[in-house]
Amino acid sequence: MDLSLFPNLAVLSTDFIGAPVWMWLAFLTLVSLLMALDLGVLHRRSREIGVGESLALSAFYIGLALAFGLFVWRSFGAEAAAAYLTAFAVEKALAMDNVFVIAMIFSALATPLALQHRVLFWGVVGVIALRALLIGAGAALIAQASWVLLVFAAVLILTGLKMLFAGESSKERKAHAAAAFLRRRMNVTPGYEGGRFLVKRADATGRLRWFATPLLLALVLIETADVVFAVDSVPAIFAITTDPFIVYTSNIFAILGLRALYFALAAMIARFAYLKYALAAVLIFIGGKIFVADLFELTKIPPLLSLGVTLSLLTLGVLVSLWRTRRDSAPEAGG
Repeated sequence: MDLSLFPNLAVLSTDFIGAPVWMWLAFLTLVSLLMALDLGVLHRRSREIGVGESLALSAFYIGLALAFGLFVWRSFGAEAAAAYLTAFAVEKALAMDNVFVIAMIFSALATPLALQHRVLFWGVVGVIALRALLIGAGAALIAQASWVLLVFAAVLILTGLKMLFAGESSKERKAHAAAAFLRRRMNVTPGYEGGRFLVKRADATGRLRWFATPLLLALVLIETADVVFAVDSVPAIFAITTDPFIVYTSNIFAILGLRALYFALAAMIARFAYLKYALAAVLIFIGGKIFVADLFELTKIPPLLSLGVTLSLLTLGVLVSLWRTRRDSAPEAGG
């Protein structure tokens, strides 16, 4: 159909930040429907989510992300599809590192399992808006000054090097310290109030005031953690592709799947102890290829090469983790 014959619809084919308006609307509509299905149908009541359900939902989101990759391939070509899959894989791996921090936050606040999905759901809503702002700002910076990509590359290399030597115990201490800081600065109820984030209570003077529940503290801390992680993930994706549509869609699909996968990963996060080294190597590789391309005046490293190296490193990290921790997961004999 020729949309030019219908002036009111022709605007949908107008290019907006790297893709036609109708593509952005279709993607945001899909995300909205998924969120509505999640909270309005599948999880209307707060309850614990089992590992089986978590894995099934995660498989659904990964399948959906891969199907969207086919759409990218048909719409923009093989190189764009390879960039999308690389970006999705990197963001997914970075999101897995977030699981440890989220688990520490829930532990610090003693958040019941039945209420954790509610926090993660609203956390994702905030992330969708936050990543849009950060990716829009990043795209504008790169459009104005291409050297910003070199800054992003340096951030990735430094982050990768820090990840190689950083311990996990510091993350746990920071989660407890952040929770204690918020409790000192806010009126907080001593316990949870069902699935409510705010409640009205009488203060020491008898006046009715709004009190935050520990559930709201968990949400604030998780959103804050995402801002910190975005400092790594957004430059990483822009180092793979500068197309805002691919950057944003790969980010959101990976994050949607993280919420579904969290309840399975949190139970066996120790089995992926060596994945962070593979992820560090991926970040150093992605940052390094920007400098190599600039040094040798290359247009870009082939997207298929980036995808192959990224998947190989992450797969190796998973396999080594599972092999090195196999004895820890095996049931003890006897007794």
